[in-house]
Amino acid sequence: MKKIMSDRATGSETTHFGFEDIALRDKQGRVNRVFEEVASNYDLMNDLMSAGLHRAWKSSLITELSLPRGARRFRLLDVAGGTGDIALRALKRGGPGVHVTLFDINPAMLDVGRARTKEAGFEKRVEIVEGTAEELPFPEHSFDAVTISFGLRNVPQMDKALAEARRVLAPGGRFFCLEFSTVDVAVFDKIYDTYSFKVIPQIGKHVAGDEDAYRYLVESIRKFPPPDDLAHMMRTAGFERVSYTPYTGGVAALHSGWRL
Repeated sequence: MKKIMSDRATGSETTHFGFEDIALRDKQGRVNRVFEEVASNYDLMNDLMSAGLHRAWKSSLITELSLPRGARRFRLLDVAGGTGDIALRALKRGGPGVHVTLFDINPAMLDVGRARTKEAGFEKRVEIVEGTAEELPFPEHSFDAVTISFGLRNVPQMDKALAEARRVLAPGGRFFCLEFSTVDVAVFDKIYDTYSFKVIPQIGKHVAGDEDAYRYLVESIRKFPPPDDLAHMMRTAGFERVSYTPYTGGVAALHSGWRL
């Protein structure tokens, strides 16, 4: 399980930035700089890091949301939703009662999401809010569902983000976290490591012009808690009926928890 460590000499808290240990206070700024660099290529980044499989994983997430097709109001908060990929999928799948709050800490990512949702004609059903996942600026019980896709591993204090996600859920609401996970298939894990550490940074360098950002993103996956540890964190945050479904031999997993 990922832990926040204490530096006894200085009393400062430290955490991980990829494979590097850094001061907790510095992580958000460094993560922000990564996503400012990759914002315009973010969807391409997900294609490269998942070999395009993130599209199928996200479709499964949208199916699990059980969005109403009619006029019944359904309020979805998509945390770290940036470019609007999950928001657009939800709006296209659900009926006119589905409204999405697109939430991200990075204005460059939100600019992409704003343009995409407007181009698709959904701007009246989307609210765009900038802020941190650790301090959501919404009242308790504000949403019917909360999602975060490929974003939780970039949050400096994941325990706080999970507690906040539960706080803003209405009773009976459900939280979903789609994230890269731990490959548990022999041989495939070696192939995946080679692809991750040797191929992805080079593709990032030549296609997106940013090798370092892609290297961080690969390393951040390896520092993310294994599925059982994340499930424990979700229960500690107060979620009930916690479960997870691995995808593609554990390359990714969809975690789910309810506020009952």
